[in-house]
Amino acid sequence: MRPRARLARPESLALAGLIGAVYSASAILLAPISFGPVQVRIPEALAVLPYLIPQAVPGLFTGCLIANLAGGYGIVDAALGSGATLAAAMVSARMPNAWLASLPPVVINMFVVGGYLSFLLDIPFVSCAFYVGLGQVVACCFLGIPLALFLERRMKRGVDSPAR
Repeated sequence: MRPRARLARPESLALAGLIGAVYSASAILLAPISFGPVQVRIPEALAVLPYLIPQAVPGLFTGCLIANLAGGYGIVDAALGSGATLAAAMVSARMPNAWLASLPPVVINMFVVGGYLSFLLDIPFVSCAFYVGLGQVVACCFLGIPLALFLERRMKRGVDSPAR
């Protein structure tokens, strides 16, 4: 079955929806640390998953879009932040392992989110990029890599779906 056909199956859509729901709900619940120039967006730990689970790509985009619409920085955050998450997820999906899959969300969000927050909040770009990047390292590397490695081990043991 072609990769695009697999993504349109009901199970794939349900998994993408679940990932999006977890992302948006946790970002909104943890809003004080999820938004702003100094942020550790815990659901970005899920941004490492596309290399294992292709359904994570649309789920991450949708979840980030919903969270950013609720976050308070308006349409700029919703469009650019969600676009950065989509771009990072698409690149992460092509990575060979969790360690490398954690890099695109860190680098892309550091520059894109750091850039527009710097502009919106009139804060020096270097400071914004540094703190957004640092938060991404915490979420993607310290939380996302262990999560991805755990799911990868489960999948190698014959569990075809990491959700089981």
